[in-house]
Amino acid sequence: MKLFSLILGLLLSLTSTHAAINVNGAGASFPYPIYSKWFAEYEKSNKEVRFNYQAIGSGGGIRQLLKQTVDFGASDAPMKDKDMKKAAWPIHHIPTVLGAVAISYNVKGLDAGLKLDGTTLANMFMGKITKWNDAAIKKLNPNMSLPNKDILVVRRADGSGTTAVLSDYLSTVSSDFQKKMGRGKSLRWPTGIGAKGNDGVTNMIKQTDGAVGYIELAYAVKNNLSTVALKNKAGEFVAPSTDGVSRSAATLKDFNGDLRVSIVDAAGSGVYPISAFTYILLPVDSKNKKLVEVKKFLRWALSTGQDMAEELHYAPLPKKLVKALEGKIQ
Repeated sequence: MKLFSLILGLLLSLTSTHAAINVNGAGASFPYPIYSKWFAEYEKSNKEVRFNYQAIGSGGGIRQLLKQTVDFGASDAPMKDKDMKKAAWPIHHIPTVLGAVAISYNVKGLDAGLKLDGTTLANMFMGKITKWNDAAIKKLNPNMSLPNKDILVVRRADGSGTTAVLSDYLSTVSSDFQKKMGRGKSLRWPTGIGAKGNDGVTNMIKQTDGAVGYIELAYAVKNNLSTVALKNKAGEFVAPSTDGVSRSAATLKDFNGDLRVSIVDAAGSGVYPISAFTYILLPVDSKNKKLVEVKKFLRWALSTGQDMAEELHYAPLPKKLVKALEGKIQ
């Protein structure tokens, strides 16, 4: 009887594993820390489904979705109309959380608490400011001892929603950046070195004295990297935080219709200026039965999942937006 029970248990276990529904997604590395947590927690109480998410960058996620090699995509950069027209079905942008693009640096001898404004940051990323003790940086940090050291810009080598958010901000605050660089997931950078994913940029900054780059806040906190306090529209220098991101989202009034919106350089006290939504790209494809599971997961993420956002350094969605999204998913 013991042998029979053991064999039966193994058979049931194998049957259960075999019956699991595998849902595949790909895209942004910006929300990867929280998506990993969400999928793991969700699967504990929903053992019949397994989520396989590859953080290949927003551009890669959009391409894979259009090629129909994944069930859903993920991006911090909303899809453009021309790309949505290429899809075999309509695609909904479902915001999941909000995050901050942190400007992180690693400069021996340079204390934490560096302050920059948008124009100075744009000139650093365009290669116009090449030394850490440049007069423009000194003016914003008169009490800091700035080293005579080369600035090494670290930026994304892959198509990236994080790049799209940063370039949206820099184009908003600097007409020169808008004219010469513009907005997009991939840019022709005139300076610096490229790295793949938020992980790649983070590791390059950690390893390189004199480096500055842009990463999602969770990566900066986890790796103990110094971050820049940016001058916002109200004239305040604000370090990246979940509170500053929430204040950016609070400027939105309409939570219905097309949610492909920008909240960079928002007005208001305490606002962190490089804030953004990150999206699940949900196709409307009645033939793909796995999308039923994606929608179930999204309902969970918009309720239970939001409570996990701040501990992972993301900001939860405004409650009015969550309510509007519930109807959109349905």
